[in-house]
Amino acid sequence: MLQLRPNCECCDRELPPESDEARICSYECTFCAGCVERVLSNVCPNCGGGFAPRPIRPAREWRPGVSRTHQPPSGKRVTMQHEVVAIAAFIAQLKEIPPAER
Repeated sequence: MLQLRPNCECCDRELPPESDEARICSYECTFCAGCVERVLSNVCPNCGGGFAPRPIRPAREWRPGVSRTHQPPSGKRVTMQHEVVAIAAFIAQLKEIPPAER
C-alpha cells in the first residue's frame, strides 16, 4: 500500500492525500507537479526513474475497512538526500532518456 507522503521532497510543499498535484516514482519518492516539471525534468533525483500522478486514496469507506480512515497517509516528512549540484548533474545525465529506457 502506498505511504502517501505529506510533502514534496524538493520544495516541502504540502501534498495532502487528496492532492492531484502529487507525483511519485516507483519507489514512492514524492514531489509536486511543479518541481517534477520545472526542477527535476521528470527525473527522480533518488532513483533516476520517471514520475506518475499519485493515486488518491478514497476518504469514504466504499468497501468495509478500506479508506483513509483505516489506512491513513504517512505523517513522515521526507526531503532530498543529495546536494543540489549533484542532483543537477544527475538530471542532466538522464533527462533526455525516456523513463521507460532508463
